[in-house]
This record gives sequence, structure tokens and C-alpha cells, in this order.
Amino acid sequence: MLLFAGTAEADIRADTRTYARSDSAAAAPAVSSASAPRLVTLYQGATDSAVALGVTPIGVVDAWMEKPTYRYLREALDGVEHVGLETQPNLEKVAWLDPGVIVATRFRHERVRPLLEQIAPTVFSSTVSDFKASLTLVAAATGREARAEQLLACWDDRVADLRAKISTALGNAWPQKAAVVRFKSDHVRLYSSGFAGSILEELGFRQPDAAADQGWGMKLTSEENIPALDADVIFVLLEDDPAIHDTYRHWTAHPLWQRLTATRADRVYEVDTVNWIMGGGILAANAMLDDLYRHYGLAPQALSPSCARGDALGEEPSAVKEPSAIKEPSPTTDEGAA
Repeated sequence: MLLFAGTAEADIRADTRTYARSDSAAAAPAVSSASAPRLVTLYQGATDSAVALGVTPIGVVDAWMEKPTYRYLREALDGVEHVGLETQPNLEKVAWLDPGVIVATRFRHERVRPLLEQIAPTVFSSTVSDFKASLTLVAAATGREARAEQLLACWDDRVADLRAKISTALGNAWPQKAAVVRFKSDHVRLYSSGFAGSILEELGFRQPDAAADQGWGMKLTSEENIPALDADVIFVLLEDDPAIHDTYRHWTAHPLWQRLTATRADRVYEVDTVNWIMGGGILAANAMLDDLYRHYGLAPQALSPSCARGDALGEEPSAVKEPSAIKEPSPTTDEGAA
């Protein structure tokens, strides 16, 4: 629990404290693009977005995999303080960092909203999977709106390029039905929405018949359910866990797996789980496009210098020195996943 002394609490409440109480990016504190505020990000997509915008947070939550920081963000976030889990951030540590703005999500943090708003002006996304909304939210909170518009324009160009090239390559076989399948130690998940699903839909892919109207997707616990995975292409998500790889080998050796359309067409691809469902931001989204270019044997449209992360607008990434010393919280174990 977060505890404040009386005078400290009064100071916190008196210091600007125009709270952002909606999901609108317009509710973010107004700041100049030249000097981003001291930023703490409490979910993965916000952290990815900040790095893409050229802003170095002073505090971030632990990654779901590749702990404590996803490999693709390690260089950019070297030395940045960690404030616990996305599902349970250490609010005392957040307060100690004295942020100027916090980016959170209602999906994870609605219960601690009043406490976050005591610490600093806080903006909330309504979902963790909409990378465009996250980018816009973080941009408004840090004065990087022009940079966000540039990144989204680059994204639109790459999507149009990839969609055109896949359509040309496949001809009458396009559009394809795509299954995003994640293997766990004791079950299999078929995703129909979320981060990867929204990107595949934007590219023109269709959902497998079994995944239609299934919300986030389906949890399959028996090999008898393998026909539900039938699609023109299957993208497989794995983790570095022997039990998960055992499940994968067991399921893919089953006769029903061998009858799937994607299996018979040799279109079952193992893809990067961080890029496809964990990263949650525009950098991960572009890495997902890179995966698709590669698996379809297409010449990728490279990110132009203006679309590269960091100082594409001629601005140095905004960073603030962390306090000289801090007592680390007790380590915890992540029992969930995005």
C-alpha cells in the first residue's frame, strides 16, 4: 500500500494536479515538444511508444518475457528504473521517482487510479493492445504529437506496401485466413483479436471460421480441438519453456494437425512472441511486419530514417537522470501474460 506523510500528501495534491480522468489523449498535460516531462510508463505498449517517440522514461514496468526488459528495448532503456509488474506496479517506487506524468491503462490500473493521480497527472488508455491509441496518448502526454503523426504515416505506407505485395504474390489465393496460435504447457490459445489480430486485419487477412465471434479467442485443451485451428496460414507463438515445446511437439505430431490446410501448404511459421503479442507498441508492430515480409519471401519496405526511433525530428531523446540511489523492492514473480 502507498503511504504518504500528511505534509507530503498535501504537497502532492497541491502541485498542479489537473488530473487526466478520461481515455482521451487530449486529457494529457500540455507540454512543449522541446522538454518532455519525467515519464513513468505502466504497460508495455506505452513503454514501446515512448522509445519510438524519442522519450526515455524514468520508470517502466517489467517485461512479460526476456526479463527485465525486452531485448529490442534494452539499449534504449539501459539504466532506467523498474517499478514492478504491469499487473501490480510498486506505487511507492513510482512516487519516489517524482514523475511529471504517468501513462497507465484502465485495463490494469483502474483500482489504483486515485493513488496514481495523487502522485502525478495520469493518463489512461482503455486497452493494452491498440498500439496506435497508445502512441497517440503518450505523444500527447510528452509533446511529441508531430512525431507520432510521422510514425503513423510511415506505418500506413508499410501496411499498404506489404498488403499490395502479398496480394500480388498470392493472386486468387488472397486474402488468406490466418490463425495466431500460442502454445502453453497445458493448452493452446487461438487468438482472434488483440494486438496481432488487429494488425493482420488491417493487412487484409481474415480470421479462421472457428475464431469468428469469439472475443479474444479460444482456449483449446484437447488435440480433438485441432480442427478449430484450420486456416490458410498459421503463426505459432512459443516461449523458452520445455513444457511448452513438449506441448507443441505433441500437438503437431497428431494426425489432425497434419490435415490442417496450413500444414499441407507448408505455411506454418514460428514467429517472435514478443513482436506479435507482448511488445504492444509501434516498434513491435513494425517488427511484426518484418516477420511477415520474411515468411512470405517478399522484399521489405525498410523503415526510412525519418521513421526510425529516437531523434528522427532532430531532437535528442529526452532523458532525466534517475536519483542516485534507491532501495530495490523485493523481487516478485510474474504469473500472467499480456
